[in-house]
Amino acid sequence: MRLIVFDLDGTLIDSSRDLADATNALIVELGGTPQTVEAVTAMVGEGAAVLVRRALIAASLDPDTPGALERFLVHYQQRLTAFTRPYPGIPDALDDLRAGGCDLAVLTNKPQRPTEQILQTLDLASRFGDVVGGDTAAGRKPDPGGLLQIVERAGATPGETVLVGDSPIDLQTARNAGSQVCLARYGFGYRFGEDSFRGGELFVDAPSELTRVLACGPDRAAYRS
Repeated sequence: MRLIVFDLDGTLIDSSRDLADATNALIVELGGTPQTVEAVTAMVGEGAAVLVRRALIAASLDPDTPGALERFLVHYQQRLTAFTRPYPGIPDALDDLRAGGCDLAVLTNKPQRPTEQILQTLDLASRFGDVVGGDTAAGRKPDPGGLLQIVERAGATPGETVLVGDSPIDLQTARNAGSQVCLARYGFGYRFGEDSFRGGELFVDAPSELTRVLACGPDRAAYRS
């Protein structure tokens, strides 16, 4: 294992409240009924445009409302880290993984600029050698382009890489790239059917488990499906 690539929302950070507040600010602006944090959180994972469309449909508003995405991004920019924080144990886990010789990177469907702002504000940015957002030329997950770009720039191979994420999108991205995958069961995007797994996936129930699960050695086998 040479390279560990992390999803952002639901894996490194709990951004559910800020995403919900920004979404509801848009909905209220358009005359709709606000949604619960849980309802909005269930819509997250495939980028801002998909989130906005799902939220407007849920609020009985026109999903094709002109300018809706742009207004959402304005609302979200105003509250990027109002409530958003790293999951407990994430900073220590990242430090331990780096100390063990792993290169770390971030791959997210969130746009590049707010991603970098969040990482800087939460004092996480210095831990990552590469960050790729969903509005870059590499494309959005589950397209493997972003992950493969990170792999190439790190001088690694997909087989030496693990993608850590919390959602079916992350699982599919890893499969599309031919990399290993570790799924964060603590993340708000963890929603899988019984037939989702093929065997060989890694799992963590808390960030504190990342160091042990992603290290080479016999301890890792206990976390496989």
